[in-house]
Amino acid sequence: MFKKILIANRGEIAVRIIRACRELGIRCVAVYSTADSNALHARIADEAVCIGPADTKDSYLNAKALLAACEITGCDAVHPGFGFLSENAAFAAMCRKCGVEFIGPSPESIEMLGDKATAKETMKKAGVPVIPGSEGAVRSDEDAVKAAEEIGYPLLVKASAGGGGRGIRIVEKPEDLLNQIGEARTEAKNYFGDDAVYMERFVKNPRHVEIQILADKQGNVIHLGERDCSMQRRNQKVLEESPSPVMTDALRKKMGEAAVKAALACGYHNAGTIEFLVEGGNFYFMEMNTRIQVEHPVTEFVTGVDLVKSQIKIAAGLPLDYSQDDISVKGHSIECRINAENPKLNFRPSPGKIEALHIPGGPGIRIDSAAYQGYTIPPYYDSMIAKLIVCAPTRKEAIMKMKWALSEFIVDGIDTNIDFQLALIKSEAFESGEYDNRYLDTFKFDE
Repeated sequence: MFKKILIANRGEIAVRIIRACRELGIRCVAVYSTADSNALHARIADEAVCIGPADTKDSYLNAKALLAACEITGCDAVHPGFGFLSENAAFAAMCRKCGVEFIGPSPESIEMLGDKATAKETMKKAGVPVIPGSEGAVRSDEDAVKAAEEIGYPLLVKASAGGGGRGIRIVEKPEDLLNQIGEARTEAKNYFGDDAVYMERFVKNPRHVEIQILADKQGNVIHLGERDCSMQRRNQKVLEESPSPVMTDALRKKMGEAAVKAALACGYHNAGTIEFLVEGGNFYFMEMNTRIQVEHPVTEFVTGVDLVKSQIKIAAGLPLDYSQDDISVKGHSIECRINAENPKLNFRPSPGKIEALHIPGGPGIRIDSAAYQGYTIPPYYDSMIAKLIVCAPTRKEAIMKMKWALSEFIVDGIDTNIDFQLALIKSEAFESGEYDNRYLDTFKFDE
């Protein structure tokens, strides 16, 4: 087992990893930018190293600074969390070259799955259902027009190296195709440094359902059920639940088997998530996330499996603690992302000092957060300040628990989306479970 792990991240996920390390008896080192000198993760780790100024490219994305921090503190592994360098094949390769274990998949797996077009072709060959689309990235206008004729309209243009809803355009008719491709290319280049795009059929009213997997270095792969992530705003997840309200035992079995096939097809090891679009009884591979997910706590609640500890054990070369027969989904869990933003002002970010903070508690309630009273949220990073997760024996009880937990959640000094989340939980569509990826496009929030 590792003796000391460097956590190459910040905020609530860094705190989450620190707690997992403590339970395993592993010392941990936090890294922080100058803007995060008073951040909770830097204050509670065994050691903390400043790696640069506020700008992410000079700190949390600075691979050389991170590896230098490993060297001076004697770390034998790096946990990247999510975001930043968590899905960066070059960083994983640098860790390998420096003799530091990257707590994640191999650089080769990351590279294979990081290009969405290549990943889609890999899954297709492995027998995983995929959405009809272009054969890899489209490189010319002529190729795009030809592929679009075969796919049909409406269709989606998507960045090959994309994620987080960037580099995506819906094309309703042929005359808009080349313009939308140009916009998608520009956005993809700005965000990912790669302007390659591919196209696929646009599924009008799908649900976004993802399967959590764990895969060890001995070739064992299991799935841990699904999460429904269909409540999205501009392709960004807002809340998640497990199990999905539309899931059947037969569909879960098929999707779980497909997710295991997907992991085996690329020699994968680590925690990972296979994301699918679900429409009726059909499902289609979207992409694979080669890291821990923001919404992992709902899976932990309903399965009892600690995914972060599992990641660390897998990276250390240990076999999985569980077989597929050991996994069962019990109860229902919901996660709401609490962001420092103002929903009434088009979700404008709201950095600033937290003057007062009261978090809900009780059986079946979990708060993952790095916020504390008196903490000043910097303006440089993601606006999420906490995750509120509840679990109960039934979905109805979980919804009731989330309603009063949100009502008790108080954050003064900044704007938050707590009231927006409460309105969403109370909505008829959510309570009935009859919503899809586009529901928030028309959701009306009146505080």
